[in-house]
This record gives sequence, structure tokens and C-alpha cells, in this order.
Amino acid sequence: MSFTTLTCPSCGSHVKQYRNPFPTVDIIIELDSGIILIERKNEPFGWALPGGFVDYGESLESAAVREAREETSLEISDLRLLGCYSDPARDNRMHTISTVYIASGNGIAHAADDALNLAVFRLNSLPEQLCFDHARILADYAALINTL
Repeated sequence: MSFTTLTCPSCGSHVKQYRNPFPTVDIIIELDSGIILIERKNEPFGWALPGGFVDYGESLESAAVREAREETSLEISDLRLLGCYSDPARDNRMHTISTVYIASGNGIAHAADDALNLAVFRLNSLPEQLCFDHARILADYAALINTL
């Protein structure tokens, strides 16, 4: 268990501060023409699945809907779980655990919030460099849809 010790400013007692991974969501948004990827406005720069951090008091599903709307302006439906990704090295900024969903996108897509740009890609024409572990996630997604 990883923790540091803090000193209480009121009484001087030593208190453990635990270090836990941060929960995130990523969404594979399916359109008839392919899947949506965003070009990140913030580091790490590059192409990635839409997604982000889960807010305190928010469900994973609600976070996925919110992040999809914030970054792509799309409403999503038919939310399905692909899996959870927890490699401590998946994000070089901090230890995150991502719950990845597959969803159908509805509306007119345009980049917003943390997305500088967005584009629709076919699985056989993805950008060479994807952020985080999104190449692995999309390989798992491709394997899943090829078995259906």
C-alpha cells in the first residue's frame, strides 16, 4: 500500500495520505463511417479516444456520456463495456484506471473542450501514434468486432 504521512495543521498528529489510481473513462464512438478520435489540445499531444476523468459523485456511465459530449459534441447511446485498463504506465502523468465503453454516436461531431480537432477513422487507417494505451484498446476492440 502506497501512502505518505501528512501532519495535521490543527493538532500536529501524523495522518496517512493514501495514493490511489485515478478513475477515467474512454469511449469508442461508432459512426457509420468509422470511429471518432480526437486530437488532444493538452499534453500528451496526439490522437486519442475521447474520454477523461470521472468526477466525484459521478457514475462511470455518466462520465462517458459527459466526456463524449464535451469533447465531440455528440450524444451517445447503446453504451457497452469493452473492458478496464489499469497498467500503471498507461498514462505517464499519473496512475489511472480506465473503463472503456463502446457507444453509438448521434449528432454532428465537432471538437470542443480538451479536443483540438477530431476525425473519423476506419480501423484499418488509424494514426500511427496514439496516446496512452489506446492502440492496445483499439486492437482489443478490433478483435471483439471480428468475432461477432
